[in-house]
Amino acid sequence: MMNSASSPDHKRYFIEKLGISERLMERCLGEALSAGGEYADLYFESVTSTSLGIDESLVKSASQGISVGCGIRVLSGERTGFTYTDDLSSDRLLKAARTAALIASGPAKELAHGFTHTPTPALYPVAGATSDAEISEKLKLIQRADKAARAYDSRIVQVRAGFNDELRRILVAASDGTFASDTQPLARLNIFVIAKDGANTARGTSGGGGRVALDFFEGKKSPETFAREAARTAMLQLGAVDAPAGEMEVVLGPGWPGVLIHEAVGHGLEADFNRKKTSAFAGLIGQQVASSKVTVVDNGTMPNRRGSLNVDDEGTPTQENVLIENGILKGYLTDKLSARLMGTASTGSGRRESYQAITMPRMTNTYMLSGEDLPEDIIKSVKRGLYAVNFGGGQVDITNGKFVFSASEAYLIEDGKVTQPVKGATLIGNGPEALKYVSMVGNDLALDEGIGTCGKNGQSVPVGVGMPTVKLDRMTVGGTGQ
Repeated sequence: MMNSASSPDHKRYFIEKLGISERLMERCLGEALSAGGEYADLYFESVTSTSLGIDESLVKSASQGISVGCGIRVLSGERTGFTYTDDLSSDRLLKAARTAALIASGPAKELAHGFTHTPTPALYPVAGATSDAEISEKLKLIQRADKAARAYDSRIVQVRAGFNDELRRILVAASDGTFASDTQPLARLNIFVIAKDGANTARGTSGGGGRVALDFFEGKKSPETFAREAARTAMLQLGAVDAPAGEMEVVLGPGWPGVLIHEAVGHGLEADFNRKKTSAFAGLIGQQVASSKVTVVDNGTMPNRRGSLNVDDEGTPTQENVLIENGILKGYLTDKLSARLMGTASTGSGRRESYQAITMPRMTNTYMLSGEDLPEDIIKSVKRGLYAVNFGGGQVDITNGKFVFSASEAYLIEDGKVTQPVKGATLIGNGPEALKYVSMVGNDLALDEGIGTCGKNGQSVPVGVGMPTVKLDRMTVGGTGQ
């Protein structure tokens, strides 16, 4: 039997509201292992969500949704049997468990003796989360953003703003005795603007959020702050010159440029790619893969951050994982499957988009640690180069580490000074190779505003990124200027 003395309130929703008893979970796991699987788990999920959008100062979309279901997984060697259902009646759950069991062959495996509850930390608010607020209060936020963006400059000709939030409840029970639950709030405000001056047009975006209460969007994180930032970026692009092309020194600004670390390095350090030896980092643990100034961590335990989780989607507490330390590759991000096959422990990195999706090793909040250099000294050290402050889209090939990123805000550096803004700049390189050219790391680590969403194998999950100001001695810049 489960030790319920330390069980938090998170599980009550499933037990009291949806009638998911401990006995039913044990029966489902028994059915899931009836054909001889090595491991089985149940992932119960309930999500309530709100989405609001305005365009040209008019409400164009408003929706609320509820999703409830269970995903059942059986592991047998490298094979995975997976089914899901939105019908949580005992008959349908037991049938789904039997279906997932079909991938296994052999004598039935017995369950671990009872469930062992995983204590749930408290990294984010549950009471007072944005999901508790009235829709009218959320609508006011994006209306304020719309008004502030239009007031910034008469050349702002189009504004779109949106607010999305959800409250996700999860309950995980597994054949190894895992029993964990959590309630996960999430909110995000976005704003997009178009500026026009004669024949020139430019775009700007901004936004922020996290696992926060509604009062997060006041003060320094107000709708007006994000609106002015989006408008400023668009106006800056109106006066930008074409970016130069060629190999040059590149300085990355603090904060959101950490998305380059996420894409070019982080994905390559997820264990499934390394277990299958399809990552450029496969087999390199203990080896120098970056400049000695580079330390990269993935940390799911940061309070209120968009990528943080009290427990992952396999019921394992998240943790701070050092991936690269002083340039040396230290480890990979693992879920239970990869950890078992690679002979290691889970790093609390098993994540899934919903109960309808399979678990994979994924990042949470991934960032490079601060160094000792002053940001102004980094700029002064560059004779001619590019200062990339913000990024738009990007893509990476996991197998070889090659990446391409477009800079949404960038400047020329000439004789140690930031000069003209440029447009159309792209950064082209190879993740493991690029990190070897890091020569200066600032003391100004910053995290993104809480807008990151990561895609992998068709699944999207919220993440965070960050970095300090960083200088790379060599990087290829794509552009059409001189």
